[in-house]
Amino acid sequence: MPELAPGAYSFERLASFENLFAAARKAERGKRFTHAAAVFNQRLAENLMPLRGELLSGSYRPGEYRTFQIFEPTHRHISAAPYRDRVVHHALCNVMAPLFERSFIADSYANRIGKGTHRALDRCTEYVRRYSHVFQGDIRQFFPAIDHRVLAARLARRIHDPRVLGLANLILDSSNEQEPAIFYFPGDDLFSPHDRRRGLPIGNLTSQFWANVYLDPLDHFFRDQLGAPGYIRYVDDFLVFSNDANRLAEWRSEAGPFLDGLRLLLHPRKSRIYPTAEGIPFLGFRVYPAQRRMLAGGVQRARRRLTRQASEYAAGEVDRGHVARSVRSWIAHAMHGDTTGLRRTLPGALVLRARRAELRVGDRPGPPMAARAVSSPPNGLRTLRRDSPEPRASSKRGTGYRPRHEDDFSGFHRPSPARESS
Repeated sequence: MPELAPGAYSFERLASFENLFAAARKAERGKRFTHAAAVFNQRLAENLMPLRGELLSGSYRPGEYRTFQIFEPTHRHISAAPYRDRVVHHALCNVMAPLFERSFIADSYANRIGKGTHRALDRCTEYVRRYSHVFQGDIRQFFPAIDHRVLAARLARRIHDPRVLGLANLILDSSNEQEPAIFYFPGDDLFSPHDRRRGLPIGNLTSQFWANVYLDPLDHFFRDQLGAPGYIRYVDDFLVFSNDANRLAEWRSEAGPFLDGLRLLLHPRKSRIYPTAEGIPFLGFRVYPAQRRMLAGGVQRARRRLTRQASEYAAGEVDRGHVARSVRSWIAHAMHGDTTGLRRTLPGALVLRARRAELRVGDRPGPPMAARAVSSPPNGLRTLRRDSPEPRASSKRGTGYRPRHEDDFSGFHRPSPARESS
């Protein structure tokens, strides 16, 4: 979508075909081969025009959510909106984001262009090397606890077009019921927590963006009001750095009353103050001054996932390309830590299982996909030889190894030799 000029954030621009088309392209990222995306995109123009008409006439109504649960890394209730509603969410965020981005601090890293987990880890490493102590904070049941009245008031401060605000409120009001988060705050009576609507569906793009809107006051509280020298937030996980542990303790005691105004609570167990030399568990890694180690839980989940995919490959349920993409994705993430040995051994176990599966499939009549998989030698499926040089990372994070072949899970090359950075 072309960049909007100041003052061009009107509802007509939101409902324009150009904006809806750009939103549809964003909505299909990572979902292109799902049934819902394929059906919608098969007749994209025919689906966008009625949707545009509903938005302009005011007759648009969100559909029913599909709910399911995930148990890794923690137990969560996920709500997935219908695909056409996800297109509307992207179209709305295309218009909302520029209105709020100018107020967000630079060290808020979730769901923002040019940010993300790996930049947050780089910033965390910088602060760990600079400061001796950290206050690690976590919001208790953040998404289920988000108060609709508080969020609606924050949206109204920035969105001045009544129809854009009306669409945002419509999506907010259509949120399905989330897991209970009954908390009492100063001034509440017995029925206050039950009279106020709470909770955002975790699966919505709007929910992810509104999380930044909701916690933006907390960012400015630590950065501007308290003057924290180092501060990072990723969704509801935040880190406050200082060389004075007593100062951090004072800031923690002041953060509680401030969060009362947002009707949020600090998690009593996950919010603590400790030396940075202990290593900070953050975004799947433990960050030390001189290195990053992948958390054990993440390694176990990766091992289970790769083992499951090897079994699915053996059963002919997925093809080699699907497994290769998954492995490359995990390796790209693991490369942001000191994981050279792990990257060599973990995918290697999958390679051996996959090669045995190909031999088994080749001994019996199987589905066409399995037959195609063994129609040529599995040259791409190979482990590193004992005399192979150890893969080395690029000096610039995020531009390290890439597979030599689409199905090459463990052999890597790099643009230029450099020492592996921590």
